[in-house]
Amino acid sequence: MKHPVTLLLLFISLSGFAQEEEASLKRIPDTIPATIDSLYREDQFYVGFSFNLVANKPSTIKQESFSGGLNFGFIRDFPLNDRRNFALGVGVGWSINSYGQNLFIGKNPNGSTSFQSLDNNSEYSVNRFTTQLVEIPVEFRWRTSTPLTYKFWRIYTGVRLGYVYNFQSNYRDDITQVIVNDLPELNRFRLGTTLTFGYNTFNFQFYYSLNPFFKDGVVDEMPVELSTVKIGLTFYIL
Repeated sequence: MKHPVTLLLLFISLSGFAQEEEASLKRIPDTIPATIDSLYREDQFYVGFSFNLVANKPSTIKQESFSGGLNFGFIRDFPLNDRRNFALGVGVGWSINSYGQNLFIGKNPNGSTSFQSLDNNSEYSVNRFTTQLVEIPVEFRWRTSTPLTYKFWRIYTGVRLGYVYNFQSNYRDDITQVIVNDLPELNRFRLGTTLTFGYNTFNFQFYYSLNPFFKDGVVDEMPVELSTVKIGLTFYIL
């Protein structure tokens, strides 16, 4: 009788040990522990929205209706120090911008460009020009980021080079519509300074154009040297 009792106790002990071992095995994590990326880069994809102001206007030209823009692209981040909070950013992007104002752009019978002020004309419903650009942003970057911090302060400043590959001026009233795409006076190469600052998701952006939209254009005996100032928000994605 002692042998069956001994065997039973031994079986119970082994069963308990096996269950305890199985439970401990289940507690072993099946994922690889996270490692700290000491060579991280920041803010490589961006998308921005802006309100576009028309600047350097002749006295008879004024801004009308809403003028806005959209830009997005990719910036390669090159940290400049061991802490990686100073960096150089160089990238490529795309932008579309619309400008509502009372500068009429048309064509004379001989094919030359006609710039006219619509200051005394209130019968038109649409008068704006739109640009589409490929851009190269270059930024000097400062931020408070670390390998484990995803919310941080940032100040980025630099220049943005652009090329206008598509231009359209659109005028419409109750009777006619005038669309101009081919404009010899257009400065297709654009250059502007940029400043972006903010915390985490919301970052304010400023853009100031360093060259006018048009060259050799004249309206009311004054040069057409329209440029732009953009104010908006930029969102970054790693």
